[in-house]
Amino acid sequence: MKHTFVRSACAIAVALVMSPVAVAADEDVERIEVTGTHIKRTDMEGASPMSVLTAEDIARSGAQDISQLLSKLPESGSGTFSTQGNNADDTANGGAAVSLRGLGADSTLVLLNGRRIAVSSFAKSIDTAFVDINSIPISAVKRIDIVKDGASATYGSDAIAGVINIILKKDFEGFEVNGKLAETVEDGGGQQSASMLFGTQSADGKSHTTIILDYFKERETLFGDRDYSKSADQTANGGSDFRSSAGNPGSYIPATIGADGSILPKSDQYSWMPDPNCPDDRVKGPYCRYDYAPVMTSTPESSRVGLSVFQDYQFNDDVKLFAEMMYQHNESVIKGAPSPSFGEFYMLNDNPLFASGAAVNPFPGEDLTMRRRTTETGPRQKSAESDSARLVLGLNGALSDWEWEVAYTYSYNRNHEYGEQGFVWTPRLQEAINAGEFNPLSTTQPDHVIDDISVSTTRNGKSTTHAVDGKIFGDLFDMPAGAVGMAVGFEYREEKLSDTPDELFKRGEIFGTEATEASGERDQTSIFIEFAVPLMENLEAQLAARYEDYSDFGNTTNPKIALRYTPFDNVTLRASWGEAFRAPSLVQLGLGSTQESPGLVDSVRCPLTQAEEDCTAQERTVIFSGNPDLQPEESTSYNVGGVWAITDQLSVGLDYWNYDQEDLITSDTQYLVDTQGDNPDVVKREPSSGGVPGRIIEIYDQFGNLGSQKTDGVDFDIKYQLETDGMGDFGFTYNMTWVNTFDQIREDGTKRELAGEYQHPEYRWTAGMNWGVSDWQASARVNYIGEYMDNIDAGADGTIDAMLTVDANVTYIGLQQWSFTLGSNNMFNQEPSFSAADFMGYDQATHSAIGALWYVKANYRF
Repeated sequence: MKHTFVRSACAIAVALVMSPVAVAADEDVERIEVTGTHIKRTDMEGASPMSVLTAEDIARSGAQDISQLLSKLPESGSGTFSTQGNNADDTANGGAAVSLRGLGADSTLVLLNGRRIAVSSFAKSIDTAFVDINSIPISAVKRIDIVKDGASATYGSDAIAGVINIILKKDFEGFEVNGKLAETVEDGGGQQSASMLFGTQSADGKSHTTIILDYFKERETLFGDRDYSKSADQTANGGSDFRSSAGNPGSYIPATIGADGSILPKSDQYSWMPDPNCPDDRVKGPYCRYDYAPVMTSTPESSRVGLSVFQDYQFNDDVKLFAEMMYQHNESVIKGAPSPSFGEFYMLNDNPLFASGAAVNPFPGEDLTMRRRTTETGPRQKSAESDSARLVLGLNGALSDWEWEVAYTYSYNRNHEYGEQGFVWTPRLQEAINAGEFNPLSTTQPDHVIDDISVSTTRNGKSTTHAVDGKIFGDLFDMPAGAVGMAVGFEYREEKLSDTPDELFKRGEIFGTEATEASGERDQTSIFIEFAVPLMENLEAQLAARYEDYSDFGNTTNPKIALRYTPFDNVTLRASWGEAFRAPSLVQLGLGSTQESPGLVDSVRCPLTQAEEDCTAQERTVIFSGNPDLQPEESTSYNVGGVWAITDQLSVGLDYWNYDQEDLITSDTQYLVDTQGDNPDVVKREPSSGGVPGRIIEIYDQFGNLGSQKTDGVDFDIKYQLETDGMGDFGFTYNMTWVNTFDQIREDGTKRELAGEYQHPEYRWTAGMNWGVSDWQASARVNYIGEYMDNIDAGADGTIDAMLTVDANVTYIGLQQWSFTLGSNNMFNQEPSFSAADFMGYDQATHSAIGALWYVKANYRF
C-alpha cells in the first residue's frame, strides 16, 4: 500500500507539472539551490539544521585538506578517519572519511556538487564503504553544506546521519595561484601544497570555463618520531607492555605436526620458552618480545595531484549545457614492522640443522613451532596508489514557468597496493626450514635464502558508478500564504566493485599481511517527490518521499516531514522527522574469506588463568567473510530547534537531535568470543589442559544485522559581529555538540552505553574569532574534545583527558593582487591525551599526533 501510494503521488505530480494550471514563480525574488531540498529557496535557513563552511571559513581554519577540516567539526564523531595510523595491516591506506554523529562513515552521504561519487574500491577496516575525501582538492572548494538530519527522502541510501555536499568553484572568475609550506616542530611531517585556478567567460557571454590544478605533498611521521609513541612498551607512561610476542630471537614450544602440515602446540605438557639468546630486556613471560613501534608509520608519506575542468554553455534563454571533469591521483608509502608468525611454522626433530649441530633443539627429540619475526627480510613496506575520476554531462533550463535538469554521471575509483618489502612466501619458508637452509634459531640467514623466500604482493580494486538523474521543479498552485512548490524526479544508478588481492594471498601463502577480496554489482532505480507548502504566512512545511528499488535486496520507501515557523522576524523555529536507510555495501555482501588480526581478550581463558596474554587485548587471527543475506539498515530521526537573532549582530541557535537506527550491519568479534568462545565451530583452539581451554588459533566471523543503536544530543551555536571605530571588525563564533546518549543494543537485548566511553566523547566544541583592520586579517580557533573513558575492552579502565588545541593565522593584504599568511595549527604543540588501550599511547581515531604545524602561504590573483 505504501509503495502504491508513492507511485500514484508521483504520477499525479507529473501530470500536474505538465498541466496548464501551474502558476508562475515570483520573478522579483531570487531563488537559490540549498542542500537538503530539490526546490529552490529564497534563503539558506530551512526546516533542517545545516552548517555552511564558506571558502573564507576554510581559509581561516588553516586546514591542509578536507579531511583535516571536517574532522574538527563538533558534529563529527567516532568513525571519522584520516591517513593517520595507516599501517601494513590497514585495508584502505591513503583514504579519509568523516562520520557525522558517530554513526559511521558509511552512514554519512558525501556529494560533489549535489551528485554522488563512486566509493573507494578498498573498504576501511575491511567493511566500511566510504567516499575518499582525499580525492577532492581543498583549493577547489567554494563551500561545504552539511545537512545534520536524515536525508534519504531526498538523496536515498547512506544519508542516515546526514549529508555533506561539497560545492566546487565551477563559476570561478580570474586567475589565482597559491603556494603553501608547512613544517612541524617535532620530527617528521611537513607539507607542501600549490594550486592554480583559472576561470573565464566567453566574449558573447554564452560559455564559462574553469580550470583548477592542485598539488599536495606530506612527509612521513613514524611513531618513533614522538616521545609518547616511540615504544610499544607503554609501562613507563602508565600503560601496558604491547611489544609483540613474536620477536627475533623467537620463542618455541613442542608441537604435534599433522600429516597435512597442521600445527598444534603441546600446550598440555609444555610452555613457551624464549630463545636463550634473547636479551634480558626483551624477555617478558614466556616470550622474546619485539618493539614494533619505532618502525611503524604514524602518518604516511603522501602526494596528491589533480585536475578539474568545468564548462557551461548557454544555448539560449531556456537551455544550458554543463559539464564537470575531474581527475585525482594520490600516492602514499606505508611502513610496518617485519612480518610476524604466531605458530605458522615448525621444525621437525630430524631437521638437518639439528643433525649437523648447526642448531640445538631447545626441546630435544620434539618437533617445534615458534613465535618469530622475520626481521631478516626487513620491515614491511607498501605503496598505495589511488586514481579517481568523474564526468558529469547535463542539461538544465526552463519549461514554461518550471525549471528542469537532467544529467549523466560516470565516476570511478581505482586503487593499487604493492607490498614492496618484508613479505614472505609461506610454503617456500617452510621448505627452506625443512631443508636446513633457513635456521629459525639464528638471527641471520644467507642472502640467497632471504631472496628466495621474499615476495612482492599486489592488490587491485575498482569501483564504478554510472547514473542518470532528472528532475523538474517549480510552483504548483497558489495558497493564501503563497505558492506551493514541488519537485519530482528520478535516478537510475549502476554500481560495481571489485577488490582483488594476488593469487598467493588468496591461496593463503603469504603471511604478515592483511587484504580483502570482494566483488559485487547492483542497479538501483528511484523516484522522488517533494512539496514546499506555505501553511500560513509564517509557517512552511516540507513534505518529501523517495521510493528505491535495488536489484540485490528489494525496495524501500522513505518519507520526511519538516516544519519551519517564524513567529517573529528574528526568530525561526524548525522541526523535522524522517526515515532513512543504508543499503548493505557491496563489500559487506560479497566479501570473500579474509584474515584480520584485531586485538581481542580471551574472556574464556582469562578467569581461569589470569594471564596477561589472555586478559589483555592481543592480536588474534580472525577469518572473516561477507553475508549475501544482509538487509538494509533503517533509521528514524527527528530534530527540534531554532535560531534567535537577538540583534542584527548577535544570533543563537539550538537544536535537539535524535537517531534510532535498526538492523545495524556490523560485527562484534569480541562479543562472539565472550558468548561463543567455547564453541569449536566459532573459535578454534589448541588442546585443553587441566580443564583450561587451549589458546585461540582462529576465530570465524561474518557480518550480520546485529541489533540497533540510538543516539541523541544537542547542537548549540552563537555568532556575534562587532564593528569598532579604528580597531577593526570582529567576528566571534562558538559551536558545540553534546552527545546525551549513544546506546548500542544487541539482538539479545544487551545494551551498551557508549556516550562518554572510548572514542565517544560527550562534548566537542570550537570557538573562533576573526578580526580585520586596514590591510590585516587574523583568525584564531580553539578546538576542544572532552574527556572520555579509556577502552575497557582492551583492559584499560582509566580516563582519557580532554584535549584543547589552538589554531591561528594572520594575513597581510596590503599589496595589490597579493596576500601573505603566517599561521599555525595546534600552536602550543599540545600532545594527544594518554590512552592505555594501544601501543602508541593515544587514541589515534580521535586525537591527532601531528603536533604544532607552522605554515606560510602566498596568494596571487588578478
